[in-house]
Amino acid sequence: MKKHTLLMICSCLFVQLSLHAQNVTYSTANKKTQSLFDQAVDAMRSYQTTKAISLLESAIKQTPNFTDAYGQLGLAQLELKQYPHAIQSFEKLLQLDTAAFKTIGYGYARALAGNGQFPQSLDVITRYVERSKAPSDKALRLKASMEFAAKNSTPVPFTPRNLGDNINSSEAEYFPSITIDDQTLVFTRRVKGTNEDFFVAGRDTTKQWKRAANMGEPINSAFNEGAQNISQDGEMIVFTGCNFPQGKGSCDIYYSVKENGIWSEPRNMGNAINTEGWETQPSLSPDKQTLYFVRGTSDNGYDIYSSTRNSSGVWQEAVPLGNTINTKGNETTPYIHADNQTLFFASDGWPGYGSLDMFYAKRNADGSWGEAKNLGYPINTIEEDASLIVAADGKTAYFSSDRSDSRGALDIYSFELYESARPARTTYVKGYVYDSTTNKRILAAIDLVDLSNGQTIATIRSDNNGHYLVPLPTGKDYAFSVARRGYLFYSDYFSLSGNIDLTKPYEKNIPLQPLAVNAEIVLKNIFFDTKKYELQPASLVELNKLVKLLTDNPGMKIEINGHTDNVGNDADNLKLSQNRAKSVADYLASQGVAANRITAKGFGETKPVADNTTDEGRAQNRRTTLRIVSL
Repeated sequence: MKKHTLLMICSCLFVQLSLHAQNVTYSTANKKTQSLFDQAVDAMRSYQTTKAISLLESAIKQTPNFTDAYGQLGLAQLELKQYPHAIQSFEKLLQLDTAAFKTIGYGYARALAGNGQFPQSLDVITRYVERSKAPSDKALRLKASMEFAAKNSTPVPFTPRNLGDNINSSEAEYFPSITIDDQTLVFTRRVKGTNEDFFVAGRDTTKQWKRAANMGEPINSAFNEGAQNISQDGEMIVFTGCNFPQGKGSCDIYYSVKENGIWSEPRNMGNAINTEGWETQPSLSPDKQTLYFVRGTSDNGYDIYSSTRNSSGVWQEAVPLGNTINTKGNETTPYIHADNQTLFFASDGWPGYGSLDMFYAKRNADGSWGEAKNLGYPINTIEEDASLIVAADGKTAYFSSDRSDSRGALDIYSFELYESARPARTTYVKGYVYDSTTNKRILAAIDLVDLSNGQTIATIRSDNNGHYLVPLPTGKDYAFSVARRGYLFYSDYFSLSGNIDLTKPYEKNIPLQPLAVNAEIVLKNIFFDTKKYELQPASLVELNKLVKLLTDNPGMKIEINGHTDNVGNDADNLKLSQNRAKSVADYLASQGVAANRITAKGFGETKPVADNTTDEGRAQNRRTTLRIVSL
């Protein structure tokens, strides 16, 4: 397997079709024409492709049947992605000299593919391969790509928009990343020819991007940094650093955290992630508990790896993602969306349109990754396409490209991702956690669990000031719990499966009650059908937290209390509330909690906490609570 020469800081590379001097007799005797051709060769060697095209066009104007010039003009136009012009040049050459097909057949097929003419390209590359005594690997790869492309030629919606002069410059900009609130964009810009720095931009009052500013020290340094990713909450940045003094290999992954608004000195992420080899292109999960990144493999390729923190916050040994993501080819530029369920990445090992295509995969209920799906044409092209990210809204995608309206090099563009490829639109809840008796802000662990399958979507730790931000993917209902040793856990419920207003995120400042006699919480994720007392399966998430609470505190005795609204008969409501409380107690006992530690009581409609004249009030009154009886 041939290893791609992927620059660490470049997500949109193109195949260089180099021009070599020809040790053949010119197809014209015109000395002026030959001189123009030779000058074009020199221009191509020094990467002055536009100048070379001008010289070749002048040579053709001087000598219209100059076959050498048509061939090299087609190659030069192909390098600048001027596909229709390249096709025209190659076809003119073949009109003049059909034997030239053996020389330009590959380039002709690429030009047709670049123009979206996949069946025609397949026909050309098939004839080219069949006529070659020993077809090259690149020709065989192109043929395989065109076989896929010809069967998948229907274009997907794609209208890229340049982000404009406040973000893009005459230098190259690439590797965009964006926070969950859509207010901060961070990217890499090449400066002074070979150096790279990170730049950051915010939104103005009209939601347009302000002029990007250099992030400065300590993140930007005299060393080589690139391929950064900012966390969804904007409080942590991970990036690749090459040849750092504290490096373990040629390129390692580093991180910096924002402390009181100031970025910390970058730190190496350690031996669980970095090796003596090459690690790059990190992407941090929205809960900051899993890092996805690219590592060089033993056979000179690239695979995507992940590392997850343990309960103590220590990164565990990185492991490669499964064979639904990694192939015998190369996988690069992973990006985990804010929904924590959708992974975008690039690969040359899965069937695609070019030498490197962009894909996405969805997480299965068991946490494994589903099949890789190609994002389609014209998002993917004959060129190398990589490094796509998608904002929390699930539809606004960003990528880098050197299109015709770029400011001079790679620019950052956005487009609306077509619906079937979109991750879940994701909002968030933020606030701080505090001790209910002292009002002191405290550290705590926050879990978000999908009630439909019990899968933990995110595990967040509040910071030293108690602050937290938890992404909330739409389309599901969630149990939200906050816990700290020595406290009763806090329980909440988010219903995001229906039509909801996402114009504003949720804000919750969460009080945790120290373990004490008579401390009481509402168990918001205990569910029953109307007028029934059998526990719904979704209740297991909360019930198992109760089991853990009692297991961790073996001397604790509790009272489970059931309450109803005032709809229906008083006696029926009292009986229903008693039976519901007993259902909870019975489950706890079934899990090994001694029966003498649990008391179940029903209060019917006698202890309302809200007005029973409104739907919202009645919903609050229908509740199950826990009270500590003794410790």
